[in-house]
Amino acid sequence: MTEPITTMLAAKVRSRRGDLGLTQQDLADMAGVSERFVRFVEQGKPSIQLDSLTAVLETLGLELRIAPRTSEAARTLGSPASGPARAFAGPASADNIKP
Repeated sequence: MTEPITTMLAAKVRSRRGDLGLTQQDLADMAGVSERFVRFVEQGKPSIQLDSLTAVLETLGLELRIAPRTSEAARTLGSPASGPARAFAGPASADNIKP
C-alpha cells in the first residue's frame, strides 16, 4: 500500500522548511498563515485549507502537481467498458511535490 499523501506532504514541507532554516513561525509569517496551520501540515492532518496549503508551498518554492494515476484501478476505471474516464489526483508520491 502507498503512503498517504498527507504523510508525504508533511515530510516534504518539514524537510524543505528545515533546509531553508525557517521555524514554523517564520514560515507561517511569510506565507500569511498561522503557526498552528503550519504545524498541522507538518503533522499530516488530513483536513487542511487548500488555499493556505498553496501559500505555504509557494513560500517554500514547492508546487503540488496533479497527474493521472498509473495504478491498476485507474487503468480499469479508464477502460472503455467502465464508462468515461475520470479525473484523478496524482499518485501518492513525494515526487509530485517538487521544489
